Amino acid sequence: MNENLNQDKIIVIDFGSQVTKLIARRIREYSVLSEILTLKDLSKKSAFVNAKGIILSGGPSTVTKSSFPQLPKEVLNLGIPILGICYGLQLIVKNFKGKVKTQIKKREFGRANLIKKRNSILTKNFFKKNKSTVWMSHQDSVYKLPKGFIKIASTADSAMTIIENKKKKIYGIQFHPEVTHTSNGDTIFKNFIFDICRSKKQWKIGSEKKRIIKEIKETVKKEKVICALSGGVDSSVVALLIHKAIGKNLKCIMVDTGLMRKDEFKSSYKIFKNKYKLNVKIIDASKIYFKKLNNVIDPEKKRKIIGNLFIKLFEREARLFKNVKFLAQGTLYPDIIESRSTTGSKTSKIKSHHNVGGLPKKMNLKLIEPLKEFFKDEARKLGNSIGLVKIISNKHPFPGPGLAIRIVGNITAEKVKILQDADHIFIQELKNKNLYSKIWQAYAALLPVKTVGVMGDSRTYEYICLIRAVISEDGMTADYFNFPKNFLDEISNKIINGVKGINRVVYDITSKPPSTIELE
Repeated sequence: MNENLNQDKIIVIDFGSQVTKLIARRIREYSVLSEILTLKDLSKKSAFVNAKGIILSGGPSTVTKSSFPQLPKEVLNLGIPILGICYGLQLIVKNFKGKVKTQIKKREFGRANLIKKRNSILTKNFFKKNKSTVWMSHQDSVYKLPKGFIKIASTADSAMTIIENKKKKIYGIQFHPEVTHTSNGDTIFKNFIFDICRSKKQWKIGSEKKRIIKEIKETVKKEKVICALSGGVDSSVVALLIHKAIGKNLKCIMVDTGLMRKDEFKSSYKIFKNKYKLNVKIIDASKIYFKKLNNVIDPEKKRKIIGNLFIKLFEREARLFKNVKFLAQGTLYPDIIESRSTTGSKTSKIKSHHNVGGLPKKMNLKLIEPLKEFFKDEARKLGNSIGLVKIISNKHPFPGPGLAIRIVGNITAEKVKILQDADHIFIQELKNKNLYSKIWQAYAALLPVKTVGVMGDSRTYEYICLIRAVISEDGMTADYFNFPKNFLDEISNKIINGVKGINRVVYDITSKPPSTIELE
């Protein structure tokens, strides 16, 4: 986002938190530009141009050890307002000669009750009756404030939960306002961005569209690009953006893995070919995928196989499309967060994504990932701004490996057919009942066990179908959807009666965390 140098911006310095990107997202929700920087990035001359504020993220490190990620002292002396979150708070205290200690017996993980002690510009309209529920994730706590700092709020186990040095415009909070578990957390960001930093609302998705198209033109020039087009929101937006940038030099490849939803592949192909006039070629690779995935149980191996085969197919196709130098993908922020840290920080890896962690170490194509700084809702807005049809832009997220990670255990053509039919019934019923748009992501999965059932006085021994539906803002955290009365009864009946091979339906009521949205 470095093209937006004339806009006010808030710098987010990443110390390795799993939710650093959520901080940036919260800022952008207020139409203010945000940029995430690593400690290495801070040495760049352009790092703080037009910066109105600095936010220090949380992270897995501790300032109580002899070695820990440190903030250059010159950053603290820029005169730019600073907000430290969790580790960021502790780093501020350490830098200004306060004291932090590890408290194993008084660590806080999860929700905590925060009590207001003093008024602060940072907490204006944040508390209700001098209390608030916040989300904690720490075992280090401040026990001695630095000179010039005062206490604003406390919890039972963390006396210095919010602190400030009003003169220096430096603030620190021990909890995480960026996650939805903190009540009214957005107010903290709003107060910091506008009342403390005096930022202006200048960032818009529309201007991002222009910037992305410009960057693609400058990167690609007259070279050719092939785009991995699945028909989902992300790859569709990428394809249309690149098409607007380079026109006929884009070739889209749709790989039929045999692992897509029922009939979705063909309908998507017709839209791109007929409505958008894209140069699209279909590769039927279903037999290859089934062969490669035969007897593969481990989900990480599945993803790696799919990722490697994915690239090999495209490299082979690129040789037929002369002088191709670039491969475009619909990688999003959450994909990168869960696969590895884009910043080089200590963010822990959760799982590989087929278009991130599953890539071979050596590739003959350069990657273009126009959406890697965006969340799903922002990708949808970009799609709407460039004319993507609602039937695609409103689609629920669908994993790159497709049904391969929704069939737990070994994958066979028979299992895929069973799951496609069950999933189709589930999704269509959500649409029929006007529930689809209320849910972030919904799907059916096939569990690797069979159970005994009774149908027509006869014994059956068939698979368990798991259905999952979650509500979320960004896919980083999620809660299960509470269905209206009788819906689960009805959908269970429809799936069991409509799909041979399933005799039991269960509903997953686990949130993220501790689970991920997908099963594998």
